[in-house]
Amino acid sequence: MSTDCAAPVQADTRRIDRFLHLMLERGASDLHLSVGRPPMFRLSGEVDPIRYRTLSQQDFEAMLRPITPPELWSEYERSGDIDFAYQLGEESRFRVNVFRQERGSGSVFRVIPTNILSIEQLGLPPQVSRFAKLSSGLVLVTGPTGSGKSTTLAAVIDLINRTRDLHLITIEDPIEFVHPNKRCLMHQREVGAHASSFADALRVAVREDPDILLVGEMRDLETITMALEAAEKGMLVFGTLHTNSAAKTIDRIVNVFPSGEQEGIRAILGDTTRGILAQQLLPKVGGGRVAALEILFGSPQIGAMIREGKIGQITSALQTGAKTGMVAMDQSLIKLFEEGTITADAALDKAIDKEWMRKAVGLAPEEPAPDSKAGK
Repeated sequence: MSTDCAAPVQADTRRIDRFLHLMLERGASDLHLSVGRPPMFRLSGEVDPIRYRTLSQQDFEAMLRPITPPELWSEYERSGDIDFAYQLGEESRFRVNVFRQERGSGSVFRVIPTNILSIEQLGLPPQVSRFAKLSSGLVLVTGPTGSGKSTTLAAVIDLINRTRDLHLITIEDPIEFVHPNKRCLMHQREVGAHASSFADALRVAVREDPDILLVGEMRDLETITMALEAAEKGMLVFGTLHTNSAAKTIDRIVNVFPSGEQEGIRAILGDTTRGILAQQLLPKVGGGRVAALEILFGSPQIGAMIREGKIGQITSALQTGAKTGMVAMDQSLIKLFEEGTITADAALDKAIDKEWMRKAVGLAPEEPAPDSKAGK
């Protein structure tokens, strides 16, 4: 459940606001508050404590309760987990998760940039803009939590908004980037504030004459089913998943369904998949982070592989599809390594084929695990 709330100018919000101002000044991506530990920032991918006292449960509630809508605080006390968005004046917007943990309460604030950056400003490959020109089918942006999926999707949606005359509906939890009406008619719905679930919002959305649907997270069987049905009906559907490659994305969707339905789902995916963009963030040499991208574009060949369950062949098709703009994750990692942007160890850590990557970056082969029977 989630909602959105403004930051009223009240004394009881200033305590958390001071930490958020400091977070912005230092360029941190996340603020972690956890009972039993001092506040911590995530800087360049690493968690770094702030010089502040250890937080008590009373400290935590004094910071969080004033900015949490009363109905959501009641939900947190009941379920132990809530999400909402918090606006800090005109400066910035934050996605907030509040949860219970072993030593008390915890919370994470993630910065949502106020300005929507373009594909070019984000440094994404130019072929990513092709996703904004599609008229139907399924496009998935995937990656681990914190890999920049929402930022990439916002850039694609903004390009559509600037260049096409369409009706676009987003379903998010919570709403992150706020898109003004430009050329598109934009409707943004938030789970909790405007709908009880992704599936319920999708069920209604398909009856509202949309050209494009954005599903913030395809997290369950019902939501995935309805997203696929919308794509089958001729809408362009954008969604996200927590996978790090195109092949794993297809497998993840298929395996959500009972075994008796999987052949039919592969057929739908084969017909509707127009693209998959998988991304991972890596530490840059010298500080900061950089994205490695895997880009797949749908084609009759890719569709046939999906329908026939030959998912393992997708990676090979990516490796040989450079002329059509496709990029495999390991190719992206090697390029960053050869440019001196990331280290060999960083490339290996995010690689899909670990053994191949070890050889490619010049690392010694992994030593075999010791034989547990040795010495007996």
